Amino acid sequence: MNLQKFDFNLPAELIATRPVKPRSSARLLVADRHRIVDSRVADLPKFLNPGDRLVLNDTRVLPTRMNGRRKRVTASDTTYAKVEVTLIDHIGEREWHALMKPLKKIRVGESIYFSSKYSARVKEVMAGKALLEFNCSGKDFDSLLRDCGMMPLPPYIQSRRKVDQQDLVDYQSVFARHSGAVAAPTASLHFDQELLTNLQTQGVEISFVTLHVGAGTFLPLSSEQISKRKMYSEWGNISEQAAEEIMQTKSAGNRIIPVGTTALRLIETVGHDGIVRPWSGKTRIFISPGFKFRVADALMTNFHLPQSSLIVLVCALMGRRRLFGIYDHATNSGYRFFSYGDSSLLCPNGL
Repeated sequence: MNLQKFDFNLPAELIATRPVKPRSSARLLVADRHRIVDSRVADLPKFLNPGDRLVLNDTRVLPTRMNGRRKRVTASDTTYAKVEVTLIDHIGEREWHALMKPLKKIRVGESIYFSSKYSARVKEVMAGKALLEFNCSGKDFDSLLRDCGMMPLPPYIQSRRKVDQQDLVDYQSVFARHSGAVAAPTASLHFDQELLTNLQTQGVEISFVTLHVGAGTFLPLSSEQISKRKMYSEWGNISEQAAEEIMQTKSAGNRIIPVGTTALRLIETVGHDGIVRPWSGKTRIFISPGFKFRVADALMTNFHLPQSSLIVLVCALMGRRRLFGIYDHATNSGYRFFSYGDSSLLCPNGL
């Protein structure tokens, strides 16, 4: 499969660096195989039916981006230098893989200090990342993130502005519950309490699952990844209650609509035979054209990066030609793209 088939031109001014306020005032592009409707997220209830079930990802994003100082002791003196650290994968009780800048100047064995109380030792340096061992764990590590951490915004935002305190609120869904993600399930960011109440008043059902989103969601694909269906690993959980609710909706002939590609990947991992059961573990599912969806009937999702696993996924859902027609409409109509951007409701089987 040619990676260039999943590329498209995006004007830089359409990359959102801040969300709109209130959350549900973002634009919503609603599309099936033949029609496109321009709307707002607040109007989502108009496009859903009583008995439809939204599946929301209730993961909580950890503030894993920190500024530290590298300490280096020589025979003549002790020097310090600034280091930017973004934790991306929890390996053990005290160990994390991390992106570091400048990585090429980091040496194995030296320490990174985040405050007078918290530090980490560099255990290994590899291609593109390092392995850090912290001097704290559990509640003390939570305190480190609370005192020193910032939200790990994607590179396309960080390259345009600095991360600030407002992102601690903006880059977290209103129903975030279980900590563990290092990136937000961004379609969830459009929901506020008023919208949730309006959906339930109309008879739309809601279930919660958990998938801790990893930093791999921002990475461009390689042709090898596509050909080998090779995907980064993320931990997820579907409770007994959520599994029962999803299967009751399927049995009643109503639609299952995951909010975000993360929720979709999780329920399709578990429901590969059409049956969603309670489950906990890691998924590496790669969804590309030709994939047979067994659980999801539609998808609410933001607009994704060119040549990413997420653009490949939505092409699998809608068909590549149709999906890029939808994206042409979005760019020509000034929709805002990526994590803080607008959203879409994609309905391959009709609105």
